[in-house]
Amino acid sequence: MLTDAAVDLLLGTRCAGCDAAGRAWCRRCDAVLLALLRDARPASARPTPCPPGLPPVWVAGGYDGVLRTALLAYKERGRRRLSRPLGRALAAPLRAAAGRGGAVAVSVPASAAGRAARGYDHVALLARTAAAYGAPPTAPLLRWRRAPTDQAGLDAAGRHRNLAGALVAVPCAGLTVVVVDDILTTGSTVAEACRALREA
Repeated sequence: MLTDAAVDLLLGTRCAGCDAAGRAWCRRCDAVLLALLRDARPASARPTPCPPGLPPVWVAGGYDGVLRTALLAYKERGRRRLSRPLGRALAAPLRAAAGRGGAVAVSVPASAAGRAARGYDHVALLARTAAAYGAPPTAPLLRWRRAPTDQAGLDAAGRHRNLAGALVAVPCAGLTVVVVDDILTTGSTVAEACRALREA
């Protein structure tokens, strides 16, 4: 049986972090990411302006450097294997957000177009991978009621209007929920997810 590294080498895969030949995510970039995670602690974050209804937010790190490179490769270039280091990075902030336990992790669902393009729900995969590293278990409680328009180019107020009422949740009374998304920009998507969950 071929290992992942051998398959990567045979298929001409290049590292998403440094573009070195041989692996989708090389040992050197993995070491950089591990060092970043070891030295950093989950941090709270607030976008400015902050959308109404946004709960406390915890992040794995800033959207820059090796973390940004890995996220973009995972999200935009189909590097599905990066779910492992990114899920590991997500586990600590999910544990911090969940507190003492009993919470479930609810990922913002992929849009129909995003799922079709990638072949899977990338945020749900991150949440499941994080659960393997000690984060709360996942529960698929959200779905899109309607597809919002593309968010690119919209300011914070435009994103908030675009997403208002777009998500719906299954009944979840009594659950403690941590909402999971991949990248925090204006916070509008997380705020909309929280609105739908509160209503349910």
